[in-house]
Amino acid sequence: MNKYYWLIPILPLLGSAFNGLLGKRVGKGAVTFVGLGVVFGALLLAISAFLAMKGMPGHRLVLGYGEWMATGSLSVPFDLAIDPLSGTMMLVVTGIGFLIHLYSVGYMHEDEGYARFFCYLNLFVFFMLTLVLGSSLVLMFVGWEGVGLCSYLLIGYFFETDFAPDAGLKAFLTNRVGDLGVAIGMMVLFAAFGTLTVADILTQAGHLAPEVGFGVLTFATLMLFFGATGKSAQLPLYLWLPDAMAGPTPVSALIHAATMVTSGIYMICRLAPVFTLAPITMDVVAWVGAGTALFAATIGLVQRDIKKVLAYSTVSQLGYMFLGLGASGFAAGFFHVFTHAWFKALLFLGAGSVIHAMHHEQDLFKMGGLKAKMPATFWTMLVATLAIIGFPGTSGFASKDEILYLAYLKNPALWVIGVVAACCTAFYMLRLFTLTFLGKPRDHHAFDHAHESPVSMTLPLALLAVGTVLAVWLGWPKAFGGDFRIETWLAPATTFGQLHGAHREHGSHQLAWGLASVSTILGLSSAAFGYFSYKDGLAVSEARAAQFPFLHRLLLNKYYVDEGVELYLLRPIRWFGNVLWKLFDVILIDGVGVNLPGALTRVFGDFTALFQTGRVRNYALSMALGAAVLLYVFLK
Repeated sequence: MNKYYWLIPILPLLGSAFNGLLGKRVGKGAVTFVGLGVVFGALLLAISAFLAMKGMPGHRLVLGYGEWMATGSLSVPFDLAIDPLSGTMMLVVTGIGFLIHLYSVGYMHEDEGYARFFCYLNLFVFFMLTLVLGSSLVLMFVGWEGVGLCSYLLIGYFFETDFAPDAGLKAFLTNRVGDLGVAIGMMVLFAAFGTLTVADILTQAGHLAPEVGFGVLTFATLMLFFGATGKSAQLPLYLWLPDAMAGPTPVSALIHAATMVTSGIYMICRLAPVFTLAPITMDVVAWVGAGTALFAATIGLVQRDIKKVLAYSTVSQLGYMFLGLGASGFAAGFFHVFTHAWFKALLFLGAGSVIHAMHHEQDLFKMGGLKAKMPATFWTMLVATLAIIGFPGTSGFASKDEILYLAYLKNPALWVIGVVAACCTAFYMLRLFTLTFLGKPRDHHAFDHAHESPVSMTLPLALLAVGTVLAVWLGWPKAFGGDFRIETWLAPATTFGQLHGAHREHGSHQLAWGLASVSTILGLSSAAFGYFSYKDGLAVSEARAAQFPFLHRLLLNKYYVDEGVELYLLRPIRWFGNVLWKLFDVILIDGVGVNLPGALTRVFGDFTALFQTGRVRNYALSMALGAAVLLYVFLK
């Protein structure tokens, strides 16, 4: 069976090619069959490969397909590596990816670009699997760049509008800035270790001691982390993700909840033994993650677009993941990746179900009372909402509070920031849920025509809800009396090549439960505050906005960061570019370098043409004058 595992990434690529080249000719039925079939086939093969990997020594299965490139001391194999980390991500990409593909059948069925949409969606799955399974940083980077390309295509899917192409371009260019950091980090690691194969890098790193001060590995890991802030939407490169909601809702669920935005976290977990050698980088990761979690959560408090609220929620939750990684909790950070993939995909698809029912209305202030009209969407989104606010016993509680506990052990200030961000999350999620499903309808025309989504959309919601509930089985933290299975499971990957497996004290159960109790009480209180603020309509929120107009305006306009970037960064760059264009391109290159010689040649030609009269006597006179000049020169 091993010889067929190369089809795991290739099947979605073949599906993308088929739908892109033949989709319009063969019809929607064939597009659906191929688009879903290739991802489902990849899922079945991924399950088989995952089980085969579990039976291998060290839980590591390397599929070798020869040497890819070799020049000088650089040798890059064309291998796929399946271990607990990449294997779990492989199942997330294919499993949740398949559910989102299934959901898209109902959501996008009336769209004219149906085949094009599935072409892009399949292509994204191919590149994401390449990123996850690549055994070298080079192959990983191919997938890294590929998902960036697909994000541009999918976010800008509605190309006939003005905002979607702009949002796609914004995502593409922002990620290019971060990708430069990844490229620099890779080059520095090659200079340090002489290889770009991940296993070889980690094996050599296992013999090194942590750097004291700022060293080569610190610089390399900081560059890699800078790239991660682009893909995983952290400060300062988070700006693209909220605008990415311009794409269809299934795109938001696939790219910006379950897979692409977790690429940065995956890369750091993949190189965990290297990052632990750079304490300065680990501090930066923790503080940037905490700052992003709080920053984005405060913006989500007042947004009216249901997808924008979830977008800023994603940025905030990604901040939690980086906070966990920076606190040396690689398993905790990745566990939040896993739980977040379930409940955030569920939230986005649930929001898509609501938007579909409301005839593409996304304004929360025009919704309300949809519980009776959409019971399946209501109950599944309730499960996801309880998970994301960290309700006791849910998967979100286990992953979030484990991260908060580790943050406290690293620095109590990080815990405080994390708890405040969690309170904001609880408030805006109950605000979203209440405004959408509870109370009285605020747009009676849209409400009267609202209806539950078709089975092709509600079935993925139900399956994601089950996954959200069951995910806690993998990760009840040791600090809370559990065995934290996922930490043991990921250990062969996160400690690969280390001479001595990393050992982390799990601290006091009393301290962990005490901190969790405080954060949970504060979070549930914030959730209750969100519910009571909006259960009777908008009067309370409008009064609060009138009481604090500056703060409300500041949050509603997202701290004016986009405007600041436009004014102080993009506008000067455009001005400087125009100067270079006018001065160097138009005046110097075109004018002096190209047009001036041409003009001089033309003038000289016009001048000499004056002497070309066609009369013999003029030519004879010219010859006589020329001969006279020559005689004068030579006889002088």
